[in-house]
Amino acid sequence: MGDSYKEIMVKRETPAGKKLLKGVMITFTALCVVAGLIFWPLLLVGAAMAAACFFFVPKLEVEFEYLYVNGELDVDAIYSKQRRKRQGSYDMSELEILAPSNSHALDAFRNKQGLKMKDYTSLDEKVKSYIMIFNKEKGQEMIKVELDDSIVQDIRRIAPRKVNLY
Repeated sequence: MGDSYKEIMVKRETPAGKKLLKGVMITFTALCVVAGLIFWPLLLVGAAMAAACFFFVPKLEVEFEYLYVNGELDVDAIYSKQRRKRQGSYDMSELEILAPSNSHALDAFRNKQGLKMKDYTSLDEKVKSYIMIFNKEKGQEMIKVELDDSIVQDIRRIAPRKVNLY
């Protein structure tokens, strides 16, 4: 009937430092394994580095999936297009304010003590992002997301006084 459903995928840009770290880790692992064929203790170091690469390298490439269904926003992180992890579920009934990231409506919250900040954006400054502040059981939580206009308008329909578009 009046159900609203929207799914958005946001790929986070991998910083150059993380790309360099990934290359160094893989190169060092390969060198240790090859050198371990001659000097066996290096083979153990190579095996330890391979295990570290197995767990660490996939977390360097991240995509966020926003799933908005009838006033509830679910955010999942997808690591290397293989593993999915739920980052949070946010109900619009707990929404304190929604505004663009550069809005003056957020000035009262910017330096607030005890406010948890979570960034689920692509880290691209050219893309319009929004900040949402929620009243959770453990205190207030601030999330930064890249929403499209249809989701913002639906949230505005649900809670018109809590949405600032300036």
